[in-house]
Amino acid sequence: MARAGRLAGAILAETGGRFFLIGNTKEPCDFEAAGFDPPEAIDALKRPYVPLSARRTVEISPPCLTLDLEGEQLAATLAERLLIERNGSVSERLWRLLMDPDGQDELPLDQPVDVRWLGEMPAPIWNIVRDTVLRCL
Repeated sequence: MARAGRLAGAILAETGGRFFLIGNTKEPCDFEAAGFDPPEAIDALKRPYVPLSARRTVEISPPCLTLDLEGEQLAATLAERLLIERNGSVSERLWRLLMDPDGQDELPLDQPVDVRWLGEMPAPIWNIVRDTVLRCL
């Protein structure tokens, strides 16, 4: 079971001991302090996700998501579903929809949120949801 959380505004995903940074960071990130070798370059408009090399054991703890996707398919799907195309950043509205689908403004701090359905949902259906959420103010 893969996990995805946040790191400096981007998504940090772990699958089978491999880590990916998805999207552009929104704030400075000390990758070494987070347990990773700094990536060569981050430009999600050119490459929506980059692999990260862990320097030590890294845990993604709640609030986070769990998914059934593995490998690069996990990173590619999260990028396709959650990044804003014009700037390569993670959509906070879409992330919040996954973390707090009832809109109660309560992030689950004690356990991961199961979003296996996100990887199973056909892209055309998700695009309807995505467009609706991104249009709403």
